[in-house]
Parts: sequence; structure tokens; C-alpha cells
Amino acid sequence: MTIYYSTKYESPAGIYTAVSDGKNLVGLWLEGQKYFCAGIDNTLENNKLEIFYKTKKWLDRYFDGKKPEISEIPLAPKGNEFRQRVWKILCTIPYGRVTTYGRIAGSISDKMSAQAVGGAVGHNPISIIIPCHRVTGADGKLTGYAGGLEIKRKLLELEGVNPNEFFRLKI
Repeated sequence: MTIYYSTKYESPAGIYTAVSDGKNLVGLWLEGQKYFCAGIDNTLENNKLEIFYKTKKWLDRYFDGKKPEISEIPLAPKGNEFRQRVWKILCTIPYGRVTTYGRIAGSISDKMSAQAVGGAVGHNPISIIIPCHRVTGADGKLTGYAGGLEIKRKLLELEGVNPNEFFRLKI
């Protein structure tokens, strides 16, 4: 049985809970978001883990408008092969840019549905760092963010994305 550790992080977007297996970050959830700590039954609070120090510094830089690299944090999100594949694609969306569920689906297969991708994106256990907030609907509208659409809008605006230009900024 894996032992998981947790810590809290206060951000301009709200309070996040970070979860680690002791070495890797396995989760980062906004309090009250959909699928909060999904698949993780119990955690022990531990504010002194190196991974949490790195994660908090990463988040500090992100919320200060910097562009920290995803590769700076050892990530180990838990999910099936399909979800892992989608989350890996999310990691390629550049800071300050957006794409659509349909484009991600098309990059996987011409038979893949945007709804299937949306389900995987919605279950992303490491919000912000794995940037699921950078995905919009086909018409450029903000849809489907587990932390709430207002938070999604704030994160995109922090990255310099003009809400009126979501549709034009797709990768």
C-alpha cells in the first residue's frame, strides 16, 4: 500500500492541496473542485518534503507571471493509459496559448471524440502544472474546468490570454 503525503498551498486562485508519494507529485487540487483527491483515500500531512518545496516554488513563480517549466517537477499522475496520453499532450500546450478538445482528439486519432478527451482532461489530477485550463470548446468558449470556469478564466488571464481571443490562440 502506497503512503501519500499532503500539504496546502494558498494561491490567488484559492487553496490547493498537493499530494505526493514521497518523491513525485501525484495530485494538485483546488479545494472543492470536482474529483478532489480522486483515487487517494488517506494522506499524512507533511510540509517538509522536497517535492512540496519544489512545487510551492513552482506555483509561486507561476502566480508571479513567470513561465516555470513542467519538467521542473517530477510528476506521477495516476490514470489509465488513455488519460496518461491526454495528460502528456496537455503538457505540450505552451504557456499563454489554448487549444480545443477536438484538436487534442484529432492528434490521437481521427476516430477519437472530443467528449472522450474532455473526460480525460477533466480528471487531470495535477491542475495548473499539467495545464488542463488551456483547453477550450470548439467555438473557443470556456468549458469543463473541474475548478470552475471563473478560475479557468483567471489562470488564462494570468498567462496573458485575452478572453476575447480564445478562439484565435489555439495551437
